[in-house]
Amino acid sequence: GRVLIEKYVAAPRHIEIQVFADRHGNVIHLGERDCSLQRRHQKVIEESPAPGMTEQIRVQMGAAAVEAARAVGYVGAGTVEFVADGTKGLRADGFWFIEMNTRLQVEHPVTEEVTGLDLVAWQFQVAAGEKLPLAQAQVRFDGHAIEARVYAEDPENGFLPSTGPIVGLDLPADVRVESGVEAGGDVTPFYDPMIAKLIAHAPTREIALHRMVNALEHTLVAGVRSNVAFLGALCRAPEFREGKVD
Repeated sequence: GRVLIEKYVAAPRHIEIQVFADRHGNVIHLGERDCSLQRRHQKVIEESPAPGMTEQIRVQMGAAAVEAARAVGYVGAGTVEFVADGTKGLRADGFWFIEMNTRLQVEHPVTEEVTGLDLVAWQFQVAAGEKLPLAQAQVRFDGHAIEARVYAEDPENGFLPSTGPIVGLDLPADVRVESGVEAGGDVTPFYDPMIAKLIAHAPTREIALHRMVNALEHTLVAGVRSNVAFLGALCRAPEFREGKVD
């Protein structure tokens, strides 16, 4: 019989590449996002660029993602996800394909912030049969972006969803905020308990982290338990500040 051997990755990092393809055969990538900080298999903090990423590895990982999209004749926005071995830093022979998400993902704002592009507008343009607005060589990356997902959940009780009415909701004004709920609304058990996404963009990772911590300190959720304090503790953790995200 056959024997299936799975590779064990001791210090895994979850790195994904944003790809875009049009109906004219053009496929490009818009850089990577590091989504290694997760709980219960759900991403919590995402950032771009990935800590420790080199231009050489980005080119290689980006090329692998583009080839995967091209091989299936993909059209539109998609994400090619990889697991990388973080034990000795990111290496060309140290990342493996996990899956492809054939949609725009929750964490796409960090890519929008570092590229200055509107990915939703790109989706409409591609769907209308237009060519991609940029070629690979025209894509530029500027600064560092970090996203934190604010959830109605109880960190002290296994991060289980916290349901009920949102009595008060105060979101920061000095970072990008995307939210689909408001004070007076309900968190029900039928949907994902995400309340908002906070996205901080700055010239450096250190400044982006500082802005995120400040934004979380000015985030108030009342009526349901939330992970705001937990996110703040994550962003203040020395290991995370040093770029250790596995």
